[in-house]
Amino acid sequence: MIMNTNIDDLALKAKFRKEVADEYGISVRTLNRWIKKANLNIPNGLIDPYHLKTVYKTFDVPKNFK
Repeated sequence: MIMNTNIDDLALKAKFRKEVADEYGISVRTLNRWIKKANLNIPNGLIDPYHLKTVYKTFDVPKNFK
């Protein structure tokens, strides 16, 4: 998926994994598998804006981005 949104320009807030998974239309378990497979070091709990940008850069900005 290619979007014209520049990830660095996004004003992001911390999100729960459930929120991020819902944006991608997947389960939290699948999101955790994606993160593990991509070897991303995302801490447990809320995903802060810095790590959220890492997720979006790795997996592209989801269609259902909020």
